[in-house]
Amino acid sequence: MTKNYVSRITHYVLTHSIILRAGLLAVILTSCAPAPVPVDPAIAMTQAFETAFAQISQPTAIAVITETPVPTLTVTVPRTPPALPATYVSSELNPLGMQQIPHTYVKDSCQYLKDKWNPNNSTPGTIVINIMLHGIVKNQADVGTNGILVGDFGKLMKSLHELGFTAINATQLADFMDHNARIPARSVVLIQDDRRTAENFNAHFRDYYNQWGWPVVNAWISLDDSIRATNLQGNIALEAEGWVDHQSHGYIHNIPMSDSSTDEYLKSEFEKSMQDLQTNFNKTPIAIIWPGGGFGVRPAQYARQYGYRLGFTVNPRGPIMYNWVPLADNADPGRPAFLPEGYVNDPLMTLPRYWPSQVIPILDQTRNTGQEAAAYAEQNKAVELEYYDIVCSPTYGPIPPAQ
Repeated sequence: MTKNYVSRITHYVLTHSIILRAGLLAVILTSCAPAPVPVDPAIAMTQAFETAFAQISQPTAIAVITETPVPTLTVTVPRTPPALPATYVSSELNPLGMQQIPHTYVKDSCQYLKDKWNPNNSTPGTIVINIMLHGIVKNQADVGTNGILVGDFGKLMKSLHELGFTAINATQLADFMDHNARIPARSVVLIQDDRRTAENFNAHFRDYYNQWGWPVVNAWISLDDSIRATNLQGNIALEAEGWVDHQSHGYIHNIPMSDSSTDEYLKSEFEKSMQDLQTNFNKTPIAIIWPGGGFGVRPAQYARQYGYRLGFTVNPRGPIMYNWVPLADNADPGRPAFLPEGYVNDPLMTLPRYWPSQVIPILDQTRNTGQEAAAYAEQNKAVELEYYDIVCSPTYGPIPPAQ
């Protein structure tokens, strides 16, 4: 069938369709007219034809089919978190071959990184020395094993200040160790053992509080005896002033706590000490200065049950930092008096302390440790922040901005 033939057929069908519609329209119009008016048949046919042709000549809407765009497939490749760096180890930590190593205690790596890199917290490398003081005496004959001459004590305090150290109290230390709360980059905790008199604090510590704002911890023995009765009122007044921070040194005190202690004895040491401090000093203690340097797994667990956040030994293992406490896992034959602490598995309950005679020789080492730790942290900052962004930020949120 040729194209010309199809065109002719189409024209023929269209023409007859027009004529048929025109005729039908004429019949309808005639039936609806009010009265027959004589019309020339030729004119009527012409008008009908023109009307019908005009109707079929109107443009017809044609549906336009558009192609639905196919969405582009986006493939998200999971980011692989980098491995976190190893715990910093100080080159100054074991100068005599001692076997203490840094122990960490924050189990949640995301929380640790968030606290570590929060610009509102302490900067990496912030370091603390804990010092225990017994007798501060005027005569060499009275120094004994644990005492220090007044002049030497003054030299120690002056050296600490000149090297940029600042004294903090037990709560400041606990907040720092728990959450990296901001404290001076070089801090010292001064702990005066054995419930000393108000006269002792006024004579030896008040000037440093007045000059530099330095607080001091009084390790308070709560045994209800004549010594406590003599010292109580003066110490209550010092606590009220706010610069002498009374913390627990046990109740009986003279019998060290250990894993062989009975439950009754451990409960008595913590409960009676806590009751005494709450009643007389209007505070709940957060630190236990272990009597006689004794401690153990069970004593540490009891301390935690009663809400204690810190425990201090008599072992001079080294300075401490956030999530970093040097401890020994095994007994040291060269220093049998220093009990190993690692087995307790709670570094905050076995914090090291120095005798005052041991402090000045290690001040430079301590500063070096802080500087090394800061440099090590900066070296690994990008890796730790990348890990935090991939692993931690969806749950813990972004690192807070500086305020």
